[in-house]
Amino acid sequence: QVQLLESGGGSVQAGGSLRLSCAASGYTVSSNCMGWFRQAPGKERERVADIATPFGRADYADSVKGRFTISQDNAKNTMTLQMNSLKPEDTAMYYCAASPNWRCDINDMVYWGKGTLVTISQ
Repeated sequence: QVQLLESGGGSVQAGGSLRLSCAASGYTVSSNCMGWFRQAPGKERERVADIATPFGRADYADSVKGRFTISQDNAKNTMTLQMNSLKPEDTAMYYCAASPNWRCDINDMVYWGKGTLVTISQ
């Protein structure tokens, strides 16, 4: 049974940083595509970043490029999202997700965590 558990959310002021972590069990983080997604109140869930280590891929939404970094720790079987220069518009519930293959679209993500809340204030 695959389980994904996010941690690291919280409340910070604009310009600050947070580091989100996703611990996986029953799934090897380096095996296929994994990603971070977010959903703000009243909005659809959107892709933030994804990583597919076997294929040398790491990709970001335009809104976070240059500010967020996605990575994996194979020894700990975790995926992280380092978020810098945070903006109020980054406020959302952040979800960790995993695909059973190399495809990284939101519709390809089969396994989802329950989310961690990120709140950015002015």
